[in-house]
Amino acid sequence: MHFSYTPEADPDFARMDLPELRINYFPFDPDQFDRPINSFFLETGQDNDDLPLHSHRKGQLVVAAHGSVMCRTPGGLWIVPPRGAVWIPAGILHSNCVSNNGKVYVIFIDPKASPLPTTCCTFTISSLVRELIHRLAVFPPLYPVEGPTSRLARVLLDELVQMSTEQMYLPISTDSRLQHLAASLLDNPGDRGTVEELAARYAMSERTFARLVLRETGMTFGRWRQRLHILVALQRLAAGSSVQAVSLDLGYETPSAFITMFKKAMGKSPRRFLAERSDFVNRELFE
Repeated sequence: MHFSYTPEADPDFARMDLPELRINYFPFDPDQFDRPINSFFLETGQDNDDLPLHSHRKGQLVVAAHGSVMCRTPGGLWIVPPRGAVWIPAGILHSNCVSNNGKVYVIFIDPKASPLPTTCCTFTISSLVRELIHRLAVFPPLYPVEGPTSRLARVLLDELVQMSTEQMYLPISTDSRLQHLAASLLDNPGDRGTVEELAARYAMSERTFARLVLRETGMTFGRWRQRLHILVALQRLAAGSSVQAVSLDLGYETPSAFITMFKKAMGKSPRRFLAERSDFVNRELFE
């Protein structure tokens, strides 16, 4: 069951349309389940189902089991890498964009049940957390308040607060010009326009443009575009694209130039970065 929504009815959402991603709708209200934590498994197909930004009373943890997920909030984009998760606190507007044929776990958590962060962030999850998430998704959402399933949920909550964070995040400004620029670069990440050229597109001087990006995102334009490239690369590599294809799509002259950039930013090569997370996506229980 999917809910269709016309993006044109939501100008802000349409402005930040994400290319080559599918926006997937959870066909029920997670807040109706009076339990501290619920885990659900979701598979996506080829259908392009649109959904506006929305929020829940409960917080939401999104875990990629196969393919890639990009979460959008009014303040930025969050990539869910293999063996990773994005945490969206209660009440935060968001929309989850899942690649074709993706497989994800969505875990809803009552804000009173666990002291998780009050701002969006990405996590690296442990093998134990992975197994607990899978196991809890097998049980019905209204599991007995007392019993083995409730104890399992409590263990999962205790483990979640100990997860380490990663910076799989691209800050997005509310400034309409930077919203447009972000959407343009997501649609064409190989655009290598200089600061001077991009400033001219928005009728600004180079200095004014540079100051705007720094003030609104906390990054220089060069660092901000590099972060966008890393997020796009992770999304495409996780979906099965080769390093060579990704490097060309991002406008790098050679794969080695892209690998050097990625290694400098992430501390390891793209191949090694994904290989260290491959046990997550290759486990039979997540297939």
